[in-house]
Amino acid sequence: MEFYEVIKTRRSIRSYKKTPVPEDVLTRVMEAARIAPSGHNRQFWKFYVVEVADKKQKVAEGCAGRAWIGEAPIIVVAVGQKYQYNRGGYMGEMSFTMDVSIAFTHLILAARAEGLGTCWIGDFSNDKVKEALGLSEEEYVVALTPLGYPDKGVFSENMTRKSLDEVMERV
Repeated sequence: MEFYEVIKTRRSIRSYKKTPVPEDVLTRVMEAARIAPSGHNRQFWKFYVVEVADKKQKVAEGCAGRAWIGEAPIIVVAVGQKYQYNRGGYMGEMSFTMDVSIAFTHLILAARAEGLGTCWIGDFSNDKVKEALGLSEEEYVVALTPLGYPDKGVFSENMTRKSLDEVMERV
């Protein structure tokens, strides 16, 4: 799929088929996240691929109880680790959130190119998701997404976005 078509038609999908994601497709999607840029190439991230039903249910419960998240064949949980790098003069040890977000964007765009649906979930309890997966104190959940083939919903260009003139200014 052509790159600009991928970014124009990526949508948040909230209903998934039970169809498993083929291993080669999952590998390509995760490889896209792995090769994403990070500050000083530190890659202070890890992506947990959650496929076990009871773990998916517990992760979904940590997302304000949104059961539909656990109905996808996979949930990918993007996790970062603190490190001292004062981006912008204010981020400090939480700078990893930027790097993880870049890699997560690669992941969701690669998923779209493969015909998979995602929905960037930012409303979650870090503590509950960490507990569901048995993560360490040093790990911080940045985002998560269900991953699978859309059951409902379409990939189409979103016409409700602001115009380029509204979001860009030349100085």
